Amino acid sequence: MNYFVTAIGTDCGKTFFSAVLCEALQADYWKPVQAGLPRDAAIVKNLLTNSISKIQPETFLLNTPASPNAAAKLDGVTIELEKFKIPETKNDLVIEGAGGCLVPLNDHDFVISLAKKFDAEVILVSQLYLGSINHTLLSADYLARNKFKVKGIVFNGLSNPESENIILKHTGLSCLLRMEQEFEITKEVVIKYAAQLKNKMR
Repeated sequence: MNYFVTAIGTDCGKTFFSAVLCEALQADYWKPVQAGLPRDAAIVKNLLTNSISKIQPETFLLNTPASPNAAAKLDGVTIELEKFKIPETKNDLVIEGAGGCLVPLNDHDFVISLAKKFDAEVILVSQLYLGSINHTLLSADYLARNKFKVKGIVFNGLSNPESENIILKHTGLSCLLRMEQEFEITKEVVIKYAAQLKNKMR
C-alpha cells in the first residue's frame, strides 16, 4: 500500500506521524519534495527502530524553506509531476507531503496531486488549535469533492473532544490516532503510538 500523509497546514505533525506510521507498518519513507532544512527524511530515520524501513531519496531537495513552487524558482528548478517516479520497494510506502493539501508545486499542480498520481490513500493530520475545525473541514471537503481515497484522520496536540467530535461528524472520517502534545519526540514515543496505530491500519 501507498499512504500519503498530508495536513491542514504547516507544522501540524506530519513528520511525527509519518515516523509513527512507518514504525507501525515497517514501511519505507519518502518525502518527494523537501524545501529547506532540517530534512524530514533525516528526522524520520532517527526516530525509527525497525530494521526493515528504508528512507527513499527526495526527488527535489530545495534550499529555501518556502512553498515548493517558490523554493524551486529561487533554485532555478522546474517541478513537474512527470519528474516524480515512485521508489521501487516491496514494503508499504509512506509518502509525506509538504505543508497542506493545496500547497503549490508549480503554477498548475498542488502537493496533494502526488497522492492521485501514485494512487495513495490519504491520511489527514489535524492539529488542534483555535481555527482548526474550519481548516480541517475545508481540507476534508476538498479531498471528498475531488474523490481522493482517504484512510482517515489523525489528531495531534492537546485533546479537545468537542472539536474532534464535530470534525468526525461532518467529515465522516474515522479517527486513526490521537497524538498528545509531546514536549520531546523520541523513539520511545514513536513506538508507543505505533502500537496504538497498528490495529487501525489492518
